Amino acid sequence: MKTKNKIWMILLITGSVLIFTNSCKKSTDNALLTDKDGNVYNTVTIGTQVWMTENLKTTKYRNGDLIGTTIPVTKDITSESAAKYQWAYLGNENNVTSYGRLYTWNAVTDSRGVCPTGWHVPTDAEWSTLTTFLGDYSVAGGKLKETGTNHWISPNAGATNETGFTALAGGTRSKDGTFSLMGNYGFWWSSSESSAAYGWGVSMFYGNTGNGRVSLDKQNGFSVRCIKD
Repeated sequence: MKTKNKIWMILLITGSVLIFTNSCKKSTDNALLTDKDGNVYNTVTIGTQVWMTENLKTTKYRNGDLIGTTIPVTKDITSESAAKYQWAYLGNENNVTSYGRLYTWNAVTDSRGVCPTGWHVPTDAEWSTLTTFLGDYSVAGGKLKETGTNHWISPNAGATNETGFTALAGGTRSKDGTFSLMGNYGFWWSSSESSAAYGWGVSMFYGNTGNGRVSLDKQNGFSVRCIKD
């Protein structure tokens, strides 16, 4: 409950909304791509952009270097600066298959790159382009979320996944070592900084159709979607 309250505080105090328009199309020539661990991803074209349709799963940077993790998985990293980590939710590798991994902001913005060659972590502006293409902020999330309640808790309001983006509620790993909100929220990093301690990201929620622009603590772990260069 403590962690959930902190997330809500971020959303209420630092959150703002993106501006959207009202159309959508899927690609007819999607391609597969592979990360440094050999994980294979589907992709989809939405407007002028090409996105992964799954959350990033890699444990390695593009050059093969390992992205660090903590031992134990619940280690408090509050006192660390510029933490560069990845985690499976609750330390359970079985969660990675569907939800991908959770990364700190400094890991996803490292110059070695977490995305496959030819791809990158989207900027705040690129997330805005996506949501602008989809329409008003109040409906964009529904167009991106996977339908049903396999990976979102009920009611997964307004989810149509008409874009094929298949957003999942991967939750978060807080810097104090607490994992929470899987099934409730999906949070995705951008590579854009909002302050010395926070980076911009995007959130989606099981209870509404919105897609929110939020400022997120760089030491917390959130999901990543890569976009084509």
